[in-house]
Amino acid sequence: MKPEVKQNRYNRIYKQIKKLIIPVQDPQSTMATIAAVLYNKFKDFFWTGFYSLQQDRLLVNCYQGPLACLSLKPFTGVCWAAIDKQETIVVPNVHKFPGHIACDSRSNSEIVVPVWNRNKKMVAVLDIDSLAFDTFDDIDAENLQKITQLIYNL
Repeated sequence: MKPEVKQNRYNRIYKQIKKLIIPVQDPQSTMATIAAVLYNKFKDFFWTGFYSLQQDRLLVNCYQGPLACLSLKPFTGVCWAAIDKQETIVVPNVHKFPGHIACDSRSNSEIVVPVWNRNKKMVAVLDIDSLAFDTFDDIDAENLQKITQLIYNL
């Protein structure tokens, strides 16, 4: 997808999600809505969902796509790397990522975005997988960070 087409799609999606969640303003409902909208608006998004950080555990939360790992092995894989580094991680080829957790062996690229609450505490990650290699870039990272800020109305 051309960069300008992708950016325009994200602009429309952001407005759509914001309009949907304003009357509710519930983090769980917002995560479910974000997962559903993103999964259905981007054909390359094979799995789209959230993992909640609960002490030293990452547990699956709202998601769209095939069956997920219910709990991710602590301190391993892309989701934990995003938590450890406290930043968005873009992985062009998950097979080259040390310690990658393959919940579905068909996944080839991934992006993970930390989710922060109003107290600036990381509470979850948005995890998106693709069947294609090199699906995600800076446009995805920037826009997904903006979208996750809607969860706690930041």
